[in-house]
Amino acid sequence: MTDAASDTTELDPTTLLSGTEPLFLVMNSASGSLDGHETRSTIERVLSESGKSYELMQVNTGSQLVETARRAVDLAREQSGIVVAVGGDGTLNAVANEVLGKDVPMGILPQGTFNYFGRMYGIPQDTEAALACLLDAVIRPVDVGLLNSHVFLVNASIGLYPQLLEDRETYKRRYGRSRPVALWSALVTLMRAHRSLHLQIDLEGKPRRDVHTPALVVDNNALQLKHMGIDRVGDIERHHLVAMTSRSRGTLALYGLLIRGLLSRLGDAENVESFSFDTMTVQPRRGRARMKVAMDGEITRMSAPLEFRISPDKLPLLVPRDPAMEEHP
Repeated sequence: MTDAASDTTELDPTTLLSGTEPLFLVMNSASGSLDGHETRSTIERVLSESGKSYELMQVNTGSQLVETARRAVDLAREQSGIVVAVGGDGTLNAVANEVLGKDVPMGILPQGTFNYFGRMYGIPQDTEAALACLLDAVIRPVDVGLLNSHVFLVNASIGLYPQLLEDRETYKRRYGRSRPVALWSALVTLMRAHRSLHLQIDLEGKPRRDVHTPALVVDNNALQLKHMGIDRVGDIERHHLVAMTSRSRGTLALYGLLIRGLLSRLGDAENVESFSFDTMTVQPRRGRARMKVAMDGEITRMSAPLEFRISPDKLPLLVPRDPAMEEHP
């Protein structure tokens, strides 16, 4: 977690927020666990009662999200306002990509299944509670990860994990969004055969070694690491990213890793290796000019090599005034 004392010297929230800033809310009705009508009604009621100036910019498909987020950033810059992302992890990610480096504060009303990013900074998932925090917030500059210049807030990955996410979305569309559905889809995915990746990993510009692994995950969230049982929370607090690889290839071994992860004992698994870094470059040894990657639950394809690093720009995030609300790892 970012050090609050040093951050406030970079960006003093008491001088940046007057309380009169208009809010430009980008709401993805197709995102996360949103009940679009109920969430919109709550936002309109709470903000109207508070007398806050706002514009709710609602989208119904992911394809509209980036363009709408850019428009919200432009309006916020013109009117000294704040951009607020309303939705799951993918929505927060898309809006953060547009906000980063634009000198515009960002708030979130998180609606994702696990809400690791919001919980890390004390932002509740309940919409009305999150709005109450937003209306009495301070700015905290926080670290975000970059994968080839694309922002990720929680994690980015290649290999098995993107496939798990693709299958999970299929099951969620069919059976609804819940943690049991997510677990069942993961078990079904692991039953299939998986190709191991052969990767060359360079750390801080120096060759490290070749790696054979079914998955590579890079994490920027100390709370998620703690819940997986990976003892590298201090590395995140020191502004590093944490990478995890697995040497397990068989289905039974992968089942074992999944169970350990659910029991927060992944760090005890002898087939799991974790390490922290500032900059890491990943290059496939064979073929794969473009690789399937997942960032905060959203899947895309990117050209190799893949470079992971902490962004030199921090994200000016609106967080609750009371630091006791943070969920410490």
